[in-house]
Amino acid sequence: MILMNDVYKTYANGVTALNGISIDIKQGEFVYIVGPSGAGKSTFIKLIYREVKPTKGSILINDINIGDIKEKRIPLLRRDIGVIFQDFKLLPKLTVYENIAFALEVIEESPRKIRTRVMDVLDLVGLKNKARFIPDELSGGEQQRVSIARAIVNNPKIVIADEPTGNLDPDTSWGIMKTFEEINARGTTILMATHSKEIVNTIKKRVIAIEDGLIARDEHRGDYGYEI
Repeated sequence: MILMNDVYKTYANGVTALNGISIDIKQGEFVYIVGPSGAGKSTFIKLIYREVKPTKGSILINDINIGDIKEKRIPLLRRDIGVIFQDFKLLPKLTVYENIAFALEVIEESPRKIRTRVMDVLDLVGLKNKARFIPDELSGGEQQRVSIARAIVNNPKIVIADEPTGNLDPDTSWGIMKTFEEINARGTTILMATHSKEIVNTIKKRVIAIEDGLIARDEHRGDYGYEI
């Protein structure tokens, strides 16, 4: 599913964010990416959806070396990868329905399929009654649920979540985690970067800890292991 082999990433300013990462993530796994701020977690995630390219080494997703693909093929790659951000990145003037539908419109799905799929994912995240609301009319937790629905509307094989509960209160965070577990139970691979020690230590999944650009720890059903 995701195979990294001796991956390095050095930015133009000379900072080396990753320093020889090798990892194998199987289809259907739920993996936390943890570590101190500046450890390389964000770079690790950005490499997977080709926001940045590796300086050295290979990254294979479904046996495709994504470091070698041409720029014009990146949108095709991302159809199989849903990305969820801490700050939601919703289009403020579009309704909840329109924000989610947009991901299907760009790949020219039929209006009938778009409506069916959008309402299905809104039902999954518990927002079917908020389809005509705009983002400013929603709570932070509801906006994050919309961003989750948008990320999964294409039925991606991989969902990447970058600090998805970072700006949410504890009760809302647990609700979001339940949604992620439901998505994972359907066979979707989940990669979640987080600083939440409580979530990692309560909902036990595989933990990949990155420190100083290296894999410091890789444990199935591990603990957070870092002070926040």
